[in-house]
Amino acid sequence: MTERSRFVDLSHPIEHGMETYRPLPGPVIEDHLGREASRAHYAPGTEFHIGRLTMVANTGTYLDAPFHRFADGLDVSQLDLSALVDLPALVVRLVERAARAIGPELIPDDVRGRAVLVHTGWDAHWRTEAYFSGHPFLTGPAAERLRDGGAALVGIDSLNIDDTDDGTRPAHTVLLAAGIPIVEHLRGLGSVPTEGARFSAVPAPVRGMGTFPVRAFATLPGPS
Repeated sequence: MTERSRFVDLSHPIEHGMETYRPLPGPVIEDHLGREASRAHYAPGTEFHIGRLTMVANTGTYLDAPFHRFADGLDVSQLDLSALVDLPALVVRLVERAARAIGPELIPDDVRGRAVLVHTGWDAHWRTEAYFSGHPFLTGPAAERLRDGGAALVGIDSLNIDDTDDGTRPAHTVLLAAGIPIVEHLRGLGSVPTEGARFSAVPAPVRGMGTFPVRAFATLPGPS
C-alpha cells in the first residue's frame, strides 16, 4: 500500500453556486485579482491569482462547534486540535435501511473516544434534488447514547444529523451541549473500514463562527 492510498478524502469540493442546505445560498467564487490584471503589479512573466469567496458557513462538508447551537459554547477557533485530528474512527453501516430515523439500538456499545461516522449512503444524492428531502437522521435517544458512551465526534453523510422537520434539533442539542463536534455532508464512507482508520476534520480557526467547512479525511491502517 502506498502512502498516497492511505488517505480517503471525505469532503465534497466547494464549487461556485452549489447548494448544500436549502434555502441557504450557494457560494460565490470569483476573481479578486485575475492573472491578466496581476501582470501590471509584477515583473514581466510573473503573474498571480487572488480569489474571492463569499459563502455561508454551512457550505460543503462542514463541522459544527458548540457555538453553532449555544451562545456560550466554543466556536470553531477554540476547539483543540486534539478533538479534531487523528481520532480513532468507528463507521456505523446503515446504507440499505428503509427507515429514516436512526435510533439508539443501532449505535454500537464501544464509542468512547472515537469519531463515530454514520454511513447511510445518502451522499450518492449529492447535487441532486433527492438530497434535500427524506434524508436519514439521528434521533434524540441515539444522540444521548453517543454522548453517554463518550463519543469524541459524530459525523454523517446526510443532509443533516437531525430531522429538519423537528425544530428542536435534538441531536445537535444533545451532542453540542456535551462539547461533541458534528460533521455533516460527509462522502465516501464506503471506502473506510468499520474499524482501524483514523479521522481528521479541521476548520479554519475563524473566531465567532459556530460552523465552518472542513477537509475531512480518513487515514487507513497500513504501513506508514
